Amino acid sequence: MDITFFLNRHLDTPLYQQLYGLLKKNMQDGHIQKGVKLPSKRLLAAQLSISQTTVERTYEQLAAEGYIVSKPRSGWFADYDETEFIHSEMANTPSSKPGTKEKENWIDFHYGNVDSVHFPFSAWRKSMVSSLDQYGQQLYRPGHILGELELRMLIAENLYQSRGVRCRPEQVILGAGNPILLQMLCQMFGRDISIGYEDPGFPRSRDIFEINSMKVLPIPVDGEGICMEGIRKENPFLVYVTPSHQFPLGTVMTIDRRRQLLKWAAENQSFIIEDDYDGEYRYSGQPIPSLQGLDQHDRVIYMGTFSKSLLPSMRVSYMVLPLSLLEKGREITSLYKQTVSCHIQLTLMEFITKGEWQKHINRMRKLYQRKREILLEALQIEMGEQVKIRGGDTGLHILLDVNSRFNEKELIERAKEQGVKIYPASPFYAKQPPTTTVFIGFAGVSEADIKLGIKKLKAAWFN
Repeated sequence: MDITFFLNRHLDTPLYQQLYGLLKKNMQDGHIQKGVKLPSKRLLAAQLSISQTTVERTYEQLAAEGYIVSKPRSGWFADYDETEFIHSEMANTPSSKPGTKEKENWIDFHYGNVDSVHFPFSAWRKSMVSSLDQYGQQLYRPGHILGELELRMLIAENLYQSRGVRCRPEQVILGAGNPILLQMLCQMFGRDISIGYEDPGFPRSRDIFEINSMKVLPIPVDGEGICMEGIRKENPFLVYVTPSHQFPLGTVMTIDRRRQLLKWAAENQSFIIEDDYDGEYRYSGQPIPSLQGLDQHDRVIYMGTFSKSLLPSMRVSYMVLPLSLLEKGREITSLYKQTVSCHIQLTLMEFITKGEWQKHINRMRKLYQRKREILLEALQIEMGEQVKIRGGDTGLHILLDVNSRFNEKELIERAKEQGVKIYPASPFYAKQPPTTTVFIGFAGVSEADIKLGIKKLKAAWFN
């Protein structure tokens, strides 16, 4: 390891004592962990421009106090008692509120989490090694600005089979997450463009539009989807919708509403951004084709992601541009080159080709359906008529209306006192936010913790 400490030669404190203090503090702070090999005396002396005698005195002092140990023919290693530093750290940490739990012990119902425990790491590793063997030379060149062609072909094929999306590979653009792709779209359309936005809706997307000086127009949502009355009144140039699983209400846009929206877009030469962020997870009823698949006038920009089906950390999303936007899309995309690692793309391609992705989706769909049933059953048993569930038929989260004397903030704080994390619904609303509604995601919580978490919420809110 390299050490780049600054030793002040103008101080009265000897250099070996300064070095001793710095090494000890780095061990206390966890920067030099137990078992790490320290530089040799000659190497450290050269790195810090000091004598080997200074380093030797430092190491001898640390060894005498039990912080490091010398191993014959191997060198010096950090070998301190970690419990000493743990107690020291806890003593200097502000005390938690009474009843709160340490972070690692919380039951976290975050809506963005997935079940990483059941991710097929072995199959992914094999795909990664296989991609290196087959396409190793491709890793030495810049990837295609739109994304690897073979992967875009697979995405186009899968979208047609699963969502009815009709496109060619050249219409598919890959990006490291939906925010990157939305940023590209904003630059394609320019400033001062009006965009109709579901209210409630996903605040991060809304923020991206606002940062790019778009005029965001909140449009109400009812049981069939975004309200056409609001669309016709505002008459925006763009409309952003989540029709397969409205975020956050969980409703599915009806076929009639989809046709009305498409008819309006064609008549007004407007574009629709269809964000199909978790379309793989539907638990009841017949699937409805995507807006893009129903579109006869090339007015829909389709967006999807692998974050919910794989792992969010992989950051692989895609959008399908209408043919009329391809030239401008290529121009803007070329400014970013390609934001998704070529190796990740090639690994994903292997993963899909070998059938591992579809097997994983099938397993996770069953697992999430079981978790959803456990959650709904636990809520019914523990809280019954005291809560109302919204959006339980699709996706990986629900909204929970709580019939309680506590407001949203108090519900969340009281849950934290029981060691449970839930989230507010109000940030998703531009107008008239609810006061006693909370957001609960279940994908990243174990089945046992779902049951325990709901019991704890009952104790927090109704006991």
